[in-house]
Amino acid sequence: MKDVSKNGVLAVQSLRNNIMASTLLASTAIMLSSLIAVLMSGGHGGKTVVYEVFGDRSEFGLSIKFFSILVCFLLAFLLNVQSVRYYNHASILINVPFKKVSSNHRHQMLTVEYVARTVNRGSYFWSLGLRVFYLSVPLFMWLFGPIPVFFTSFALVFMLYFLDVTFDCGFAGVADSFEMNKQHVDDEIGRDN
Repeated sequence: MKDVSKNGVLAVQSLRNNIMASTLLASTAIMLSSLIAVLMSGGHGGKTVVYEVFGDRSEFGLSIKFFSILVCFLLAFLLNVQSVRYYNHASILINVPFKKVSSNHRHQMLTVEYVARTVNRGSYFWSLGLRVFYLSVPLFMWLFGPIPVFFTSFALVFMLYFLDVTFDCGFAGVADSFEMNKQHVDDEIGRDN
């Protein structure tokens, strides 16, 4: 935001890539929602499977399973659309010339921190949308019975653990608090806290 000639193009390109990723996920979610809705409206034949292995295969049970997958994909769509919204807003804010901001104190909300918060909100919604996609895998496996749900849920928890926890200096968890207290500089905006 301060030096548009150096970082402006890079920032807008990065936001463009994030917008494209969110748009792809939102389009995929709405397409899969449409597919699930078509499957829900069709008939289900061939109920000759073992109940203990494949779970409830009744018409009502399948409707509940398909509906939960449908809700999951619709939620993923809404979260990714929110992400695109915040990323678009941030890309506009990044290109606003800092010298052209109104001198009126009521309109001086455009700061580096505000733009950073907007980008972080977009990233937060993108992360939530991706997690809802991850949740759809055990829900899809629910169609095949309780045993696949158990194994995919276990694998999902294991995967999310490694996505959420950082490994720094051989220890799991957040970075060392002593090091964080020594350095009170926010790396994202370059200011002292």
